Amino acid sequence: MKDRLRVLFCDHLSIMRGKYLPNHKIGDGSTRFCRSVFGVHYDRDLLNAPHSLVYQGLPDMELQWRHDDIRDCWEPSTKVVLGDLYDDAGEKLPLCPRGTLKRAVADWQAHGLTPKLGIELEAYAMQADDKGQLVPYDAPGGVVYGTGPFADPLRFNDRIWEVADKMGFPLEMITAEFDSPQFEYTLTFDDAVKAVDDIVLFRLMAREIAMEYGIILTFMPKPVAEGGGSGMHINFSFVDETGGNALSSGARGGPDHMNDLARGCLAGLIHHHKGLAGLIAPTANSYMRLQPGSLSGYWQNWGGDHRNVTTRISSEGGAKARLEHRMADGAANPYTATAAVLQAARLGVENGYELPPIETGDGFENTDAKQGTAIDLNGAVNDLERDEVLARAVGPELVANHVFMKRKEVQKTRDLEGDALRDFYVHFV
Repeated sequence: MKDRLRVLFCDHLSIMRGKYLPNHKIGDGSTRFCRSVFGVHYDRDLLNAPHSLVYQGLPDMELQWRHDDIRDCWEPSTKVVLGDLYDDAGEKLPLCPRGTLKRAVADWQAHGLTPKLGIELEAYAMQADDKGQLVPYDAPGGVVYGTGPFADPLRFNDRIWEVADKMGFPLEMITAEFDSPQFEYTLTFDDAVKAVDDIVLFRLMAREIAMEYGIILTFMPKPVAEGGGSGMHINFSFVDETGGNALSSGARGGPDHMNDLARGCLAGLIHHHKGLAGLIAPTANSYMRLQPGSLSGYWQNWGGDHRNVTTRISSEGGAKARLEHRMADGAANPYTATAAVLQAARLGVENGYELPPIETGDGFENTDAKQGTAIDLNGAVNDLERDEVLARAVGPELVANHVFMKRKEVQKTRDLEGDALRDFYVHFV
């Protein structure tokens, strides 16, 4: 069998959608999808969401890809590619998350800076019990930083690593996280769009390989009510026109060695803290994780090597200087989430927002911060809608679509709790 082509895009709900195409389509190319997929909810409810054109005939949109972006797939006799979405007039589709990230990168490049990203993903492994109900993967010897068969008796992570290596994903680490059966997957720094492309494909690959072992690998923020939360930490820095790390002030890092760029980025993330939550912690389940004292990015604060603040400054300097934003979770579209973080940081630099003092509390019982995110999705969506400056920077059409869909999600999940709330998301996230 000749290689087929698996063409993919990541939609507004972070669901991967695509087609298999025949071998002769491998190369620069395009294919068409119904634009009104941007009006489809998790439960397949078709809604008249802004800019989805559901009531305007459900027209086509076009996904375009470049030959250079085609790569080997984890499936046999298959290539895979991600592309950008265009409307029926050939213009860039404003709802396209990948295009939204590309615009954020271009906005930074206008300042002579190119964003670099490194993303940490956390996930829980679930499996069906004798009654077909999802329960945590049986890894009774799992511990934080666990490796080997006690943490992963089926060794499905060995297979994920093997395939990731063959595909060229720049894996930096796989380890057991704080709760069993929770795992962390970290990919190394790269140019922003390449880094997110890798994360999007890695996440899909990992879930599909885990399924071969009878494991539902879910990146949702809180699939186990009594367990810890799972985040998507966004580490970022910038390369300047000389090729150096623009966040670096020398060989040493940390709060005592920050430059003006780092201060501006921090100020922007603080200023737009509440609005960001509606985009990057985007489900009802997200607010089971996003709580005070949960190492989750709840508080409107920043610090040094401190895991209970929202934005953490690496103690490493030089080429490794970076900021780590800890609010996002794996239910967020990675393109949209990273674009939102980069745009909030840029707004801080351009608008000269005031940077509040560093957090000195422990984050569990004491905190200097007086403000946090909303306590639920409804409040977070309201905060996002109020933050018009952030919405314009990210993309008003995308944000309008997002706000509409998330308000519907509030209604759909209002009476769900426990396993029912988990199961609303778990097969998609």
